[in-house]
Amino acid sequence: MEPQASGVKTWQWVVTIIVIIAIIVIGILVSGSKKSETPVVTEPVVTTEPSIVPALNRIVMVDQYPGNIVYLSSVQVEKSAWVVIHANNAGQPGEIIGSMHFAAGLTAGTKITLTKPTVDGGTYYAVIYTSDGAAKFNAKTDLPLKDAKGNVFMKIFHASAAAEVNLKG
Repeated sequence: MEPQASGVKTWQWVVTIIVIIAIIVIGILVSGSKKSETPVVTEPVVTTEPSIVPALNRIVMVDQYPGNIVYLSSVQVEKSAWVVIHANNAGQPGEIIGSMHFAAGLTAGTKITLTKPTVDGGTYYAVIYTSDGAAKFNAKTDLPLKDAKGNVFMKIFHASAAAEVNLKG
């Protein structure tokens, strides 16, 4: 009589164990080499040449569902500033329909309540304004913030019934 086969042969178990050990050893070597790297410290480069620096003043938002609220994904301002929502006036920012003050830094996920609702198909402007320090926006003393080239920090958006439902205002 012959002994019965146990399903998986001994040599298959040995090969499987060797492969597992090899994978573990390779993993240790790869992760160990990353930990042993000596960090390189470099001195900051000081130059008088103009360079491209990421904008410290920006508005991130998408088209909005028509209504009384405008949702901002994020606002980043270098100094305390206002974000002002304008209606369209022949392709330029027109009537002010909302504003909100922002402290310096990054603010995520906020909304501005409007004095006049946006309408489906309308074009609107979110503009960053300087802050004169008062608690209320003043269009005479709080001025549109401009970059080094004289361009106003602004985001154009549209009101659309096709905008995401969670953006209803």
